[in-house]
Amino acid sequence: MPAQGEDRDLIGQLFMVDFGGPSPSDEITRLIADGGVGGIVLFDKNIQDPGQVASLTNALQRHAAAVRRPPLLVAVDQEGGPVVRLRGTHFPSAMAFGAAGSDDLVAAAAEVTACELRAVGIHFNFAPDLDVNSNPANPVIGVRSYGEDPALIARLGTRAITAMQAGGVLATAKHFPGHGDTAQDSHLALPTVGHPRDRLEAIEFPPF
Repeated sequence: MPAQGEDRDLIGQLFMVDFGGPSPSDEITRLIADGGVGGIVLFDKNIQDPGQVASLTNALQRHAAAVRRPPLLVAVDQEGGPVVRLRGTHFPSAMAFGAAGSDDLVAAAAEVTACELRAVGIHFNFAPDLDVNSNPANPVIGVRSYGEDPALIARLGTRAITAMQAGGVLATAKHFPGHGDTAQDSHLALPTVGHPRDRLEAIEFPPF
């Protein structure tokens, strides 16, 4: 039996979707009005400059309010280094911070990132990357990780998350334990990790 009424609205809150273009599409406004979505994730296709992003997020939130839906969670990938959506303050990759080993530098970058995201109506950042970069053949992690030392990654990742969330932006510990030791692009295939549990508990799990 299809979900109806309040049940549909509650289910919709679990979904975060994207859409095409720098302004709200007919499809996304319909989904919001129907209660079929609780959050929006923005990609390069949605972003031109900070002013445009602020206008976009404001338009989406005004529409949600007009159709009596809860405020939307708006998310983005703003890791620093090669993975950024907004071209504001440019920070180096996580691996550079890992090489520096400074908690204070990590915290400062997270604080500025949170401030810039909040200024344009974004309250959820898909960062930091806590994968342990233990496989040189990994095609997607590389410099996005703080390095190959689980203790260092756990320490710096915790500092980044604490600072970002203190700045009013939700952080994400990503991607998944073991993803740093895969040789496949998880955008294109489903990597598997065959390590025994004791190895996972010693290396892959600690940062998470």
